[in-house]
Amino acid sequence: MAFLSILTRRLLTGAALACAASVAAAADAYPTRSIEWVVPYAPGGGTDIVARVLAKNMESQLGQTMVIMNKPGAATAIGAEAVARAAADGYTVLSADTATLAANPFIYPKLSYDPAKDFDAVGLTVRFPMILVVNPSVPAKNLDELVKWAKEENGAHYATPGPGSPHHLATELFRDLTKLSLSHVPYKGAAPAVQDVVAGQVPMMFVDTASGQQFIASGRLRPIGIASLERVEGFSDIPTLDEQGLKSFEAYAWQGLVVPKGSPAAAIEKLNEALRKALAAPEVKERLKALGLQATPSSPAEMDAYAERERAKWGPVIKSAGIKAD
Repeated sequence: MAFLSILTRRLLTGAALACAASVAAAADAYPTRSIEWVVPYAPGGGTDIVARVLAKNMESQLGQTMVIMNKPGAATAIGAEAVARAAADGYTVLSADTATLAANPFIYPKLSYDPAKDFDAVGLTVRFPMILVVNPSVPAKNLDELVKWAKEENGAHYATPGPGSPHHLATELFRDLTKLSLSHVPYKGAAPAVQDVVAGQVPMMFVDTASGQQFIASGRLRPIGIASLERVEGFSDIPTLDEQGLKSFEAYAWQGLVVPKGSPAAAIEKLNEALRKALAAPEVKERLKALGLQATPSSPAEMDAYAERERAKWGPVIKSAGIKAD
């Protein structure tokens, strides 16, 4: 009996070692097939472009194709739900952003996914600094002049790409801090909102660097201040709102990469490594810079912490402003 007990223990130990070796081999082999990259916006937008630029570099490192799948709608909730329900095997990733991970839980009374529980972070990708701009007909060239003008006008209208967008949240925080009377004019996307400010239909808005870059350069939009704590490369002549007296004012549209909760740690590690290398690649950095974007490489833990801080920051703003999904 003792002999059988020893034999059994040896067989079990051998099986365990074989299983561990098999798992390790599978981890080393990842990925063995193409990876689906879900973009929760329509093709051609900023998020889609960033995903395609990064995917092209990452797939050369991973040795597998990264297939971009556009699943727009419901402020990213449609794409997010699809990924949250996908197999947790490392072969489905999502471009998650401010709306996905920070704003939607407070805007939608019933959300089809839980941003804090349904995903594992891979890492942050980029952020779009926000710039407060006005139509050139507005007689203001800095923050003090804009505040004075708005008060003399007994308020002003402002454009956004839609309720709950980072542009909207930035303006609501700005309104709260300056105590200005501002009226929201929502659009379906950044492009039509910017075009109407350029045309003078709406006097002001917070625009992201990518959407506003060409109009600021051509003089069709006048920048008042940038919503970062330091001046931004490529826009260094635009003073921050912080240095103009709106202390600690900071607002970005940001993005990161996530996978379904419970995805293999080895897969997350490889994806993070490939993502970091892609963000550091000279050709990628130049492409992002041309779009007015800042690369924000991070570890998964750093992304989780950042998303949590953003929820804590914007949740009260959304509740105070009474922002709800259409």
